[in-house]
Amino acid sequence: MTSSKIFSIITFLYGLALVLYIISWVFKKSFPGKLAVAATIAGATGNLAGVILRWIESYQMGIGHAPLSNLYESLIFFAMTIAIVHLFIAFKYKQRIIGVVSSPIPFLAMAYASLPKVNDSIQPLIPALQSNWLIAHVMACFIGYSAFAIAFGISIIFLLKSPDDEQQTGIMARIPDFDTLDDLTHQMVMFGFLFLSIGIITGAVWANQAWGRYWGWDPKETWSLITWLIYATMLHARLMRGWQGKRIAVLSCIGFFAVIFTYFGVNLLPGLHSYQ
Repeated sequence: MTSSKIFSIITFLYGLALVLYIISWVFKKSFPGKLAVAATIAGATGNLAGVILRWIESYQMGIGHAPLSNLYESLIFFAMTIAIVHLFIAFKYKQRIIGVVSSPIPFLAMAYASLPKVNDSIQPLIPALQSNWLIAHVMACFIGYSAFAIAFGISIIFLLKSPDDEQQTGIMARIPDFDTLDDLTHQMVMFGFLFLSIGIITGAVWANQAWGRYWGWDPKETWSLITWLIYATMLHARLMRGWQGKRIAVLSCIGFFAVIFTYFGVNLLPGLHSYQ
């Protein structure tokens, strides 16, 4: 079985997990939620196996590089990291309901990767990318992106939840309380901020090795800095100003929009970091 076939199966598993999470939430049944977690575990495990197999396939073709070099491979890795971060929350904090907003993202990432316009072929790396810094830089950035994606989903729940929901018995009453949502958002942002910082630092070191400069104001570099500043502002406001609740949720959403533009939007601009 090729990695492409594995990824097709994984797309189905992530889609199944999404449906099961919604069924569990709407009909207030725990069993579909448990099945959703199992489907996510299977999806993340298969996702990892597919990444490793694609890596092996690249060596069999005589190319031999980590599958992190183009849009297709980044989407695959992005989906996997989001699934893993979500599972961590599901087991550590016993909050399976977060899957309703986190599971669509890996499914959509895999579905987008399967579109004909996304080139899924394994290609040789250009000289500038032939570095061990590729793995450290890309992995750190996408782990950070994944944490921000989960924080975004939790923030959406926070903004949709009404204070009256905690006294009701409808589906919105099953959402965790405001304090739990606020704390989870903060923890995910801190985690993501750490890895985004590592990603920017390793990227600067790699840029100096490849192009002889640490920073060149390439569109990707500029928007990475903008994203970093948004989340730095959010953490500063919480620590120094005591911001909580809705204001933090709004900043989390703004930050994730910056993440999405950093990931996809800059591909529309000329630069050295555009994914093809």
